[in-house]
Amino acid sequence: MADLDLNEQNFDETLKSSAFLVVDLWAEWCAPCKMIAPFLDKISLKFSDRMKLAKVNVDDHPTLAERFQVTGIPTLLVFKNGELAGRITGAMPENVLETKIAAFF
Repeated sequence: MADLDLNEQNFDETLKSSAFLVVDLWAEWCAPCKMIAPFLDKISLKFSDRMKLAKVNVDDHPTLAERFQVTGIPTLLVFKNGELAGRITGAMPENVLETKIAAFF
């Protein structure tokens, strides 16, 4: 389960207060988004001492998707100390996803 649900009002403040934040941009209708959601929850628990997981529903908050030029979902935006460090796009097996996220630590 995500630590936070982000929107236009709390996004920037959350970035400022998070050393390592993974933002999952998703939509309710997106099957690949639903596929990786349990993987993200497990990874977030495993690395709870290092990272926070947040979610942005792109249908509810399209301006955030536009701000980061997200053209496909699922997209994970990885932030370190408030700065965009990278992005991970698409569905993939849990072990691959974990390796890609951990590479940003």
